[in-house]
Amino acid sequence: MNIIEIEHLKKYYGEVKAVDDISFTVKKGEFFAFLGVNGAGKSTTISILCGRQPADGGSVTIDGMSLDGHADEVKRRLGVVFQSSVLDAPLTVADNLKYRASLYGIHGEKWRAQLEKLTELFDLSELLRRPVGKLSGGQRRRVDIARALVHDPEILILDEPTTGLDPQTRQSVWSIVHRLRKEREMTVFLTTHYMEEAADADRVVILDGGKILADATPLELKNTYTGDYITFYGASEEELAVLGASVERVGEAFRLEVKNTAEATELVLKHPKLFRDYEITKGKMDDVFLRVTGKSIGATGAEEKR
Repeated sequence: MNIIEIEHLKKYYGEVKAVDDISFTVKKGEFFAFLGVNGAGKSTTISILCGRQPADGGSVTIDGMSLDGHADEVKRRLGVVFQSSVLDAPLTVADNLKYRASLYGIHGEKWRAQLEKLTELFDLSELLRRPVGKLSGGQRRRVDIARALVHDPEILILDEPTTGLDPQTRQSVWSIVHRLRKEREMTVFLTTHYMEEAADADRVVILDGGKILADATPLELKNTYTGDYITFYGASEEELAVLGASVERVGEAFRLEVKNTAEATELVLKHPKLFRDYEITKGKMDDVFLRVTGKSIGATGAEEKR
């Protein structure tokens, strides 16, 4: 069952086609990743999904309801974590969450029960009375996600949620998100430029210049756009010349790209003496992105947020 259906979505700013006639679906309970460099159209699409700005064409359907005709009902099904924190820095964590809950009619005993759940899930007990402005970046991000979940939405939209966070905090954030998916069967819609985050997705859409260039599972993308890699340890470049292909030095090892695992197996059987210490790995999502777009994920484009 599709919980999000986007058809021929368009958003133009004069000559700039920020979102240029894109269509895709997201299944209920799916972990969906939306990839692209800055300016690809990711945040513009998110902004339209959330009703923050109108589209210039096309349609958005959430849980069977058109965004055009049921905007308020659709928004109640969404929890959104934007790139920049929307928390009120002078207010305490508890007050930020309480104010957000009140917008959804959550008061009294129902609010206290919800706060208790969020406090346990996000480990907020020592933070509730602290002003948000006094929190670290990682702590604030946890509160951002808690705020997005205060009304128990069916879809959690994460727009570059871990940008600027240290690796340990990023891991902590993702641990919480994956726990939520498991416990609540929540749909997660992610935009990111961290390729390793997208590698765990059920499906990935790659966007560039406002257009969709690829739409598949991470494994399908890797099999289509990259090969496998054989990394040799303890072998010399002269020894590996017998393979008849150029090898790339990687630290103290050498790496060879092959079409697939079957080709790697043939080489193992043909040259067993070379395979004393080695490993075979799939290409990474970074390789996929580069092959699909011709760009490094660190590249930047025109500003897409308006």
